[in-house]
Amino acid sequence: MDCTRIKGKIIGGSFNKVIIRQKQEENIQLGELLVSCKEKILLQVYDLIYASQLSQQNLELISGMQLEKNAEIDFFEQELRNYTLAFAKNLVQLQDNKIALCKELPIFFSDVREITKDDFLMMKNPEKALRIGKLRSGNKVIDLDIVLDGEKTFSEHILIASSTGKGKSNLTSCLLYDCIDKEYCGILILDPHDEYYGRNKLGLKNHSLKEKVHYYTPYNPPAGAYSLRIHITTLKPSHFNGVILWSDAQKEAIYSYYKKYKEKWIEALLLSKNEENENNDYHDMTLAVVRRKLMQILDLRIKDNLVFSNSIFDMDNGKTTVAEVCNQLEKSSKVIIDTSLFSSKVEILLGSLFTTEIFSRYKRYKIDGILDTKPVISIVIEEAPRVLGKEIVQLGNIFSTIAREGRKFKVGLLAITQIPSQIPREILANMNTKIILGIEMASERQAIIESSAQDLTDDNRTIASLDKGEAIISSTFLKFATPVKIPFFDDIIKQKRLDFYSNTTTSSNSDNDIIIKRQFGGVKNSMDNYDNKTKSI
Repeated sequence: MDCTRIKGKIIGGSFNKVIIRQKQEENIQLGELLVSCKEKILLQVYDLIYASQLSQQNLELISGMQLEKNAEIDFFEQELRNYTLAFAKNLVQLQDNKIALCKELPIFFSDVREITKDDFLMMKNPEKALRIGKLRSGNKVIDLDIVLDGEKTFSEHILIASSTGKGKSNLTSCLLYDCIDKEYCGILILDPHDEYYGRNKLGLKNHSLKEKVHYYTPYNPPAGAYSLRIHITTLKPSHFNGVILWSDAQKEAIYSYYKKYKEKWIEALLLSKNEENENNDYHDMTLAVVRRKLMQILDLRIKDNLVFSNSIFDMDNGKTTVAEVCNQLEKSSKVIIDTSLFSSKVEILLGSLFTTEIFSRYKRYKIDGILDTKPVISIVIEEAPRVLGKEIVQLGNIFSTIAREGRKFKVGLLAITQIPSQIPREILANMNTKIILGIEMASERQAIIESSAQDLTDDNRTIASLDKGEAIISSTFLKFATPVKIPFFDDIIKQKRLDFYSNTTTSSNSDNDIIIKRQFGGVKNSMDNYDNKTKSI
């Protein structure tokens, strides 16, 4: 490897604290990846300091003379006496045929250089690829895709953590878009902001295989979408775990009604069919509180001894909605549930309803010996502490069950949060892939650092300094915590469109129109309209 672009020289330190003197005209950055020229050991910078051969007393004197007396004082051999020191940690050794864990120090006084794409020629993308972004070295983006084994990554859970405004939604959109044409996974997206489908903007609907994207919404479904309706008989008492806090007596009452009336248990309980309570097994006040809670969250009312619905929980329609969604997931589709008009409790109830059914199916498939023929299922949940918070996990719900056991049944979580510290450590530890964007609060950084697959102890400053779209991936499927640059989602769509224009230049105009309409789910607009984003593609 040509070592002409030397960035510095190793002058001391220890295994995880290699000290590098920066070359005068070079600029080493926090988080930058460097390679020792002789052994090809990959190093990452985690701290930078000023250094000088002059004493601190002399530096203070000289600076004072310049500031106060305007004295023209030049340093003697300034480029030799004053310099920057970079502190770096050993990551891996880049061998010709593999990337190996590093267990040695680079040779003392050896040169270090910047990395290039050619340093990673031995990397081979897995068959079931999940692309995250491009390799990043400080602020420099290397033209190298960072790819994980998608099937394993989804089944063993992903956590996306960052402060507000650092690019969580953009990252999630990019991941989902990359997976639409992948047959190894089905993804259920609980969308509390109605942002992933792209009802009035660019979104997953603009993929060439948009028929693999199924969109359920309670309000004015666009062409090709589904109206979200859930028949009340599909609800079971277990779906309310983590949604409504029941007392022991209330929980006993609802399970008793479910055991006696089966799918009609809610209607029976609301209409005071109290045969079950003839022996005063439950206090009337207990049943009254249960009725009030159910009517409130399901938005039901009673008139003339009949139950009526004012919400998506229907008395007439939606009997097959849950089964249809699960069938679509089993066919590797990506299903978006628009929950933007619902309260947090209703959103969690919907997620529990769909997730419980798909998890039950996959548990049966494992017993029947056919689980390996099924795609992995991932559940996308925003604001993850609502369903994985410490108090919720203690009470138990389907999401905490999947966090602990889901990988055995090819069902995983893609959890998104701003406050990972509210998620119990045992749950965080089960999230085997963490994509860490910028996190400003020290307590939240510490929660991530303590539960990551690689040692990120020295990366506290680096995580705090991550700009929008910059991330660190800590995963059991990577040899080292890898810095990446996440692409801008709209740019991905734009590039796809440009590719299609260039690939169809020999076709007739009518053929072009047909291809572009299919690719982007809308009318053919001019590139000016695209760039100005004045119309939806």
